Amino acid sequence: MTSFQELIYGLDLLGTFVFTISGVTVALKKDFDLVGTVVMGIVTAIGGGTIRDIMIGKTPVGWLQDQNYLFVIAAAIAAAYIAQRAIMKLHRSFFLFDTIGIGLYTVLGIQKTLGQDLDPSVAVLMGVISACFGGVTRDVLANEIPLIFRKEIYAMACVCGGVTFLGLNHFYPKSEAAILFSVLVVMAIRYLSVRKGWTLYVKPF
Repeated sequence: MTSFQELIYGLDLLGTFVFTISGVTVALKKDFDLVGTVVMGIVTAIGGGTIRDIMIGKTPVGWLQDQNYLFVIAAAIAAAYIAQRAIMKLHRSFFLFDTIGIGLYTVLGIQKTLGQDLDPSVAVLMGVISACFGGVTRDVLANEIPLIFRKEIYAMACVCGGVTFLGLNHFYPKSEAAILFSVLVVMAIRYLSVRKGWTLYVKPF
């Protein structure tokens, strides 16, 4: 495995970890029991990637072929329970883990789609699906309006980061710096949009 492949794999596991905690955080706030919390963590972590892999024909999907994903999910659930009081006290903990997760999964989704020799525009769409649809499933199970459908800038942050990655990847293919910078673009846009109150909402006439 090359250093670039190792980076992709490591970021994938990291994304799985932070998205699991994102799902568990919502479950804890909703007072789910242990089974419900575990389910929330799992679907948030692997939901978007599973949909992406099925759509691009990459089956069996990644986590079915590598037990490390399940180990990471189990570790994240355990860590969330151990640090439950700290997580619940930090009101912004969900936002932090979710923002890191969508940044990582956007770029990873694009990279994996390009690896299937699909069009770059399709790759950006798959990046958005990778980043957002685990969260959509999480919010639906929690009886919440999914973030992607609210006024907040969410999916568009993924699109901007994805386009940034495509541009950098064109000139600097397989560049670790391009990946990390693109992840930061997603995170920065998401953070600033919430901090500054940016929105794409258009009032109906």
